Amino acid sequence: MKNSFAHTLFNSTGGYAALALRLPVGLILAAHGAQKLFGWFGGYGLEGTGQWMASIGLEPGYAMALLAGSAEFLGGIALSLGLLTRPAAVVTAITMLVAIFSVHVSNGLFLTNDGYEYALTLFAATTALAIQGAGHLSVDRSLQSRFAR
Repeated sequence: MKNSFAHTLFNSTGGYAALALRLPVGLILAAHGAQKLFGWFGGYGLEGTGQWMASIGLEPGYAMALLAGSAEFLGGIALSLGLLTRPAAVVTAITMLVAIFSVHVSNGLFLTNDGYEYALTLFAATTALAIQGAGHLSVDRSLQSRFAR
């Protein structure tokens, strides 16, 4: 008997094109998460990011930095691999919505004014991955074939 939960979790309507979406979006999210968590790539690490988050009203700042950084870093790695793609995509999409409405929306659309266009693009891409799944070239596809036996 097929495990219906596993089938729903790992099944994908995405083909090979999902890889073209997963890889750059996953790497970008992982890099942004690494900035928040570890201070890599010119980031401020947990302390600095936490202080900034607290200054804009996201309290407790350290915990919010840990949550956002972890969602981006771990979610980005998972998306890149195509591992638990739907949950990773949902978590990162929610993280982008928080970024849009807590940081960027008051600045308008355009990135040149610190607007929300970039976060909106990442939200759209992660939403698409949440809907379609990981596609053919993914760990999820391999896991689905194991659970479908």
